[in-house]
Amino acid sequence: MTIGKELTPKLQKLVLRVEDDLRVRLEEDPELKARWQTEHADALRAERTSSAWISWRDDRITQAAVGWVLTTVFLRFCEDNALLSKVWIAGPGARRQEAFDAENAYFRAHPENTWREWIMEGITHLKSFPSTTALVDEHAALWQVSPSGSMAKEILDFWRATDEAGVPLHNFQDSELSTRFLGDLYQDLSEYAQKTFALLQTPVFVEEFILDQTLMPAISERSLDGFKLIDPTCGSGHFLLGAFQRLLAAWDAKAPGLETRDRVQKALDSIHGVDLNSFAVAIARFRLTVAALQSTGELDLERAPAFKFHLAAGDSLLHGRAQRELDLGIADVDTAVSSFAYATEDLEQLNRLLTSDQYDVVIGNPPYITAPDSSPRKQYRERYKSIKGQLTLTVPFMERFFGLAKRARDGQEAGWIGQITANSFMKKEFGSKLIEEFLVRQDLRLVADTSGAYIPGHGTPTVIMVGRRQPPTSQFVRAVLGVRGEPGRPEDASEGHVWQDMTSHVSHPGYDGEWVTVVDLPRTALAAHPWSLNGGGAGALLDRLNTCSSRLSTHAVNIGRTTVVGEDDGWFTTPSRAKAIDQISQTRRIVIGEDVRDFALRGESFIWWPYDDVFKPSWIPEEHPVIAKCLWPLRTLLAQRVVFGQTMSERDRPWYDHLECYTSKMRTPLSITFAEVSTHNHFVLDRGGKVFKQSAPVIKLAEGTDEQSHMSLLGVLNSSAICFWLRQVCGAKGGSGIGRGIQAEAWMERYSFNPTNVADIPLPTSLPSDLSSQLDRLANQRAALLSDVISEDKLPTAKKLSMARKQYDSTHYQMIARQEELDWDVYRLFGLIDEDLTYTDSDLPEISLGERAFEIDLARNMAAGNADTAWFARHGSRATEEIPVDWPSAYQKIVQRRLEAIERNPHIRLLERPEHKRRWATEPWDRYRDRALCRWLLDRLEDRSYWFDSHDRPVARSIAQLADMVSRDADLVSVLALWDGSVDVNVTNALTKLLTDEAVPYLAAQRLKDSGLRKHKAWEETWELQRREDAGEDVGKIPVPPKYSTADFRKSSWWQARGKLDVPKERFILYPDAGRSADPTLLLGWAGWDHVQQFLVLATIMDERIAEGTDDAQLIPLVAGMAELLPWVKQWHGDLDPNFGMSMADFCSAQLEERMTQLNASATDLKAWRPATSTRGRRAAKEYA
Repeated sequence: MTIGKELTPKLQKLVLRVEDDLRVRLEEDPELKARWQTEHADALRAERTSSAWISWRDDRITQAAVGWVLTTVFLRFCEDNALLSKVWIAGPGARRQEAFDAENAYFRAHPENTWREWIMEGITHLKSFPSTTALVDEHAALWQVSPSGSMAKEILDFWRATDEAGVPLHNFQDSELSTRFLGDLYQDLSEYAQKTFALLQTPVFVEEFILDQTLMPAISERSLDGFKLIDPTCGSGHFLLGAFQRLLAAWDAKAPGLETRDRVQKALDSIHGVDLNSFAVAIARFRLTVAALQSTGELDLERAPAFKFHLAAGDSLLHGRAQRELDLGIADVDTAVSSFAYATEDLEQLNRLLTSDQYDVVIGNPPYITAPDSSPRKQYRERYKSIKGQLTLTVPFMERFFGLAKRARDGQEAGWIGQITANSFMKKEFGSKLIEEFLVRQDLRLVADTSGAYIPGHGTPTVIMVGRRQPPTSQFVRAVLGVRGEPGRPEDASEGHVWQDMTSHVSHPGYDGEWVTVVDLPRTALAAHPWSLNGGGAGALLDRLNTCSSRLSTHAVNIGRTTVVGEDDGWFTTPSRAKAIDQISQTRRIVIGEDVRDFALRGESFIWWPYDDVFKPSWIPEEHPVIAKCLWPLRTLLAQRVVFGQTMSERDRPWYDHLECYTSKMRTPLSITFAEVSTHNHFVLDRGGKVFKQSAPVIKLAEGTDEQSHMSLLGVLNSSAICFWLRQVCGAKGGSGIGRGIQAEAWMERYSFNPTNVADIPLPTSLPSDLSSQLDRLANQRAALLSDVISEDKLPTAKKLSMARKQYDSTHYQMIARQEELDWDVYRLFGLIDEDLTYTDSDLPEISLGERAFEIDLARNMAAGNADTAWFARHGSRATEEIPVDWPSAYQKIVQRRLEAIERNPHIRLLERPEHKRRWATEPWDRYRDRALCRWLLDRLEDRSYWFDSHDRPVARSIAQLADMVSRDADLVSVLALWDGSVDVNVTNALTKLLTDEAVPYLAAQRLKDSGLRKHKAWEETWELQRREDAGEDVGKIPVPPKYSTADFRKSSWWQARGKLDVPKERFILYPDAGRSADPTLLLGWAGWDHVQQFLVLATIMDERIAEGTDDAQLIPLVAGMAELLPWVKQWHGDLDPNFGMSMADFCSAQLEERMTQLNASATDLKAWRPATSTRGRRAAKEYA
């Protein structure tokens, strides 16, 4: 087989091409489109989806496109391995020419047909044989819509491509008929489907381990007759294939006299699978077909028996009778739960497969994501009582797996359950009901922490769970506890240190190795949330810290967020944007988690504030400019935000209210905020005037508590001891997306420090305050350094910046030194050491990264070959093996005693590790300075003098024109030179570098790709319905338009400026290819103009280009821009404008009509315009080879 790793990315491109083709085909077939729209409406009513038509349609298009491409994969595999007598596409050797000859004969007989019908001949052939008909039955996604003849030809050309020597690029010949490659295709064929369905195949070694723990003991204790196994999240069938081989072997041993075909069918009759993704089920069916064929010794699908499979596409969480329904005697589950089925679903088969209490083994790898569609979420919550708060699919699937298994009763053995799943439920709040109310009643047999193992593709920390559906039968549960994570990416994942240590010793309780610890854990330890599955002495230290009777909750009256806006991209704004529209008073600074670092609040994020006061908010009127103009375009989306299971309208709240706003946490100015997601603990004292996002919760002490009391808590909370404690009880965040995988070292791993666990932080009897006060003071001094040099009313100079940098570095080193004192003081306060190892003299030296005691110890271990770490390289520090001799001698002695404590005290040895010590990953000074200089420059360049002429008319400027104006301002030029890093700055070049990424094109077609324009069209339809609704018309329920992704934008900086909702936050408007012919620099406008001003600028640019003799074709986008602006001009400028003595809506309407007539352009022409595609550096012809 010579398909290579390059096949998948090539097929991804092919799928996208097929999608585009199918989209056109759907629009060209009114009857088919009407049928789809009816199905969408039915799905909305049945609450199977909440997606708008375009999003729902594109999902179906993707499934159909993948269905067509996958079916040709099946055909090619059969052709190359001679599983079918005929060929349609290609084949090895002479069979390739045979395919061409057959095609030519077909078209001679059917000249009216296209290549689509030729591919259909192959599909019909598959459907005509008992062994393959199920692959292309009436529920297959490919029947939803078919490609054009030309697209079918493109598919054929893809598979027939050869290299320069004429050798086929894609050869599926394989003597072993391995179908494993189909799993890779399943996972990666469509990026959209991968994210939507959380596609992720289970590695063979994981599947084999889980089958060892579940299927094998189940087979040993019960009859094979009637034996049933299901994977309700079967994907491309890895678990099912492995189970089939084992069950067939069992039948071979039990009944060797049976006909081979009969034994194969008996094994297949035990195998059941369901998956939400229809093309995953198609792959699983094909793989089982090939495996069954191999097992019978047949190599001809046409003569193979009619194998019966028990597979279906559908939602395992919705279909079938749940145990609760059986107990209540609900007869019609379709009416009770899911009265609707998609065309790709076999409702009768689904309900048969997914009825509870029927399986001997339930295995799988359920998705780790949160439920993506709001409508199914509602039904999930009604059906699965373990769901609490955030609906992560881990929870309902855990219930579902156990519910499908046989319940222990007289004459019936309890079913076995095995799964690898996200471990987030163990420590995050949403898992508390699952652990304390559901799992506590199940017979758990094995809980194995696999978060440290390298499992390809799994970016989320995982756990393997094995249990039985019966009450607990033992006081203990076998547990594999993590000690160390995999140090890098092993060449063979199955041979990784952690995985091998676990699988080799899972049967040896008491084993305490370098990578895992194996224990029989008292079941009571798993009866309460959270779980901590850490070995290597961590449990003993955790128990020691937990002996403290005082907890943070005894000091705090409230811990949590103050503000959740819901749909951040719509609410977040910038000071420059707010100032531009004169609404800075309706913004508030919001603290987000990534801004909370090293005793200070970095960054400046702002949100729209739809209230009239900070501490006792009441809503501003709906006609307020912030509501009417900034938020109105998002009204439908914002109204559908859900809080505590209800939408804003259901809770009788204005659509423009923040989703959550807790004023009780805003009444007193002092707060301790912390980063909810971070590698280490970061707690910062805030003195008021801000609100706090869920990623930066606040700790509120009792009203009247003084600052000194806050400081005392701040010290402990920022200590390495508490960092250790939090990492034990909080969940690891894992990779950012599918495939990021585990981190190479423990200190790289991010954790979710949720408020519930933070409230339980243990506190020593005495609390430090002086050191934390010093750290707070130094952090504030460091933060003020740049604002003292670079501010709106101060002119920055090179000399001032140089002095500030020296102070910045010195302050940083002082903070490192004091944090060390704080850590060692807290060890003593917790009773972990008996002696005081802090430095009390006044000459505490400044310390650089790499010079702390634990770093000296780490450097020595590296030199001895006992450690390998990226700690020093990542943080730009030097590995120091010896105590610096320039330190005061008394301090050198203290550090030596600390090194001795690390060596002899196991608790201190655990704490003095990189994963618990502050990283001080401070932003480099140069980047910090450059950002401040950039902001200063951009603020100056937004001055009205640049964007309005002497008659106060808005005017676009080229960068060359701006450079001419800027050159007359010596102060501005001097700062531009500082930012650019040049003494004799080229103003034009510097401004180009400064402004290019600060401007976004005025026209949707210029900033969005076709995928984004389809979404933009959905937004325009929603806006029109909102306008009609505002006019008093009953328009029914307005659909929520789809959100944008980075792939929808033509340039990453435009995506960064606009985000998922295409909301303007840029400072400037870009007019591509609209400048003077003699001026090649960018033409810009000011983003602070209102829609009338933007319209007038476009009209002025058009007039100027006409005067230059510009071709009409170049004027089309300018008129298209006017057409996009006109609905907003009509909405907000319909009244008489006293400055112009007329309605600007009427004026602009007339102008647009006149200019369309002038160019002989229709509304359709304007919508159809697209920017020319650059072909520089690309081949002209399409290539898949």
